[in-house]
Amino acid sequence: MRKLLKGVHNFQTHYFTSHRELFERLCEGQHPRILFITCSDSRIDPNLITQTEPGELFIIRNVGNIIPPYGATAGGEGAAIEYAVEALGVKHIIVCGHSHCGAMKGLLQLGNLTEKMPLVHDWLKYAEATRRIIQENYQDSEGEDILNATIEENVLTQIENLKTYPSIHAKLYRGLINIHAWVYKIETGGVYVYSAERCNIQAEHEEESQESENSYLSPLLQTNRF
Repeated sequence: MRKLLKGVHNFQTHYFTSHRELFERLCEGQHPRILFITCSDSRIDPNLITQTEPGELFIIRNVGNIIPPYGATAGGEGAAIEYAVEALGVKHIIVCGHSHCGAMKGLLQLGNLTEKMPLVHDWLKYAEATRRIIQENYQDSEGEDILNATIEENVLTQIENLKTYPSIHAKLYRGLINIHAWVYKIETGGVYVYSAERCNIQAEHEEESQESENSYLSPLLQTNRF
């Protein structure tokens, strides 16, 4: 706590002072153009990764960057999506997974969570489609490869869930909103941008340059890296 209190003091005496005009504008209202959906993992900081200022991103964070389908639950995700789209008028939605995701590790061994973490077990059921895709299409993968594939496929599963929301569906139909699929690599700082639609292109796993760790490309995904 001492570190946090010191941080608050430093924020007030340095950052806030030098950005006073920004905060004066923000107190009049928020006008983000991007809804950023990502994991609660403490290693993920959307503003740090994207180098954005307060007020630029509207952020939803939860275990596994999961979006339950429309009407499946009365949780806060649906309300936040509806508010971002209808009240704030966001133009872009990013669903961002990340490497070494504990939620996706849990998804791969879902039965083990029943006793110790029953709420996590129930929450991960909203990623059941991801688990089935991995189970039926990645029989030859194991270890880090299957975890990485799960992380990637889950981003697309959650985008499919996102499209079940009437407000999203209507705006996609009119071309008023764009959805993006990202995966952030903690170990390299890289961000992989995938096609937001599953495709039939079969791609081999690729290796990055010697400057970074090995990467992979899921067979059902197209990707670019930056």
